[in-house]
Amino acid sequence: MNRHPNALLSAYTTFQLGGPCPCLIECTTPDELIQTVQDLKKENTPFLLIGGGSNIVVSDQGLNTTVIRYVSSTPLIEQSGNDITVTASTILDDLALFCVDEGWEGLNYTTGIPGTVGGAVIGNAGAWGKQVGDVLKSAVILDHQGKTKTVGPDHFAFSYRHSRLKETDEIIVSVTFSGTPADPIALAKERAEILKKRAEKHPDMTTQPCAGSFFRNIEPTSKAERRQASGWFLEEAGAKDLKVGGAYVFEKHGNIIIKGPQASAQDVHDLHLRMIDIVKEKFSLQLIREVRFAGKFKNTPQLSQEGFW
Repeated sequence: MNRHPNALLSAYTTFQLGGPCPCLIECTTPDELIQTVQDLKKENTPFLLIGGGSNIVVSDQGLNTTVIRYVSSTPLIEQSGNDITVTASTILDDLALFCVDEGWEGLNYTTGIPGTVGGAVIGNAGAWGKQVGDVLKSAVILDHQGKTKTVGPDHFAFSYRHSRLKETDEIIVSVTFSGTPADPIALAKERAEILKKRAEKHPDMTTQPCAGSFFRNIEPTSKAERRQASGWFLEEAGAKDLKVGGAYVFEKHGNIIIKGPQASAQDVHDLHLRMIDIVKEKFSLQLIREVRFAGKFKNTPQLSQEGFW
């Protein structure tokens, strides 16, 4: 594990935004994570855990707490029959590629989704009507006291882009998914198609920093309907014309905020509030964020939506 005093959090989020924290501790393996949490508990030091930083906006002032970053640049995956066990620190797309190479069907739809496996489970990530909670068999979780336990899918109370871990202090250490054998060639073809579709509508995060889709899709008003894309409502309401400071809405997708060269985290915060307002005014719909805010922001609504930390 590596410790970085006074680390700038902009270096650890896909938005490339955020001020400093007193200390950032990088962990890659379950043992490192568990040991770090136990040590911080002994020191009575509070902390915030992040993964790939793809679903968070950190304030310009930074955070006054220690940050644990649980990410591994090398996939840590084991396969046993139809089960795959992977550390929560593994990059989600690395897992998707592993599944293709091994002829394992169950997570191909996660191709190209940024972030770690742990973040994907907490947010029940997915696409095209599928989500990771559908194939989760079990998980090892860790509390802030440094104690671990193995739980099944019911523990997470999965729903659309949500799990109960968003409201608890539990940390995912590793996950076991259960899938089915499949043709690697067919999976590779599907993966290539998914990557092509994502490239057509999504920005390259390395040149246009962002967090992907900012808001959840709109829930149907009846069981007979499907969820509707928030991007459609945003575009109809004129979101693509919106800009606050250096933050602006992506020209190809109304549900993505881009960090321009001079953008601040506060700009992103204020722009997302304007996006909420125009959709509410035109359609009487309340958008709910997928992206979470950490730290202090000006103009935060008194009754904020889920995700203000």
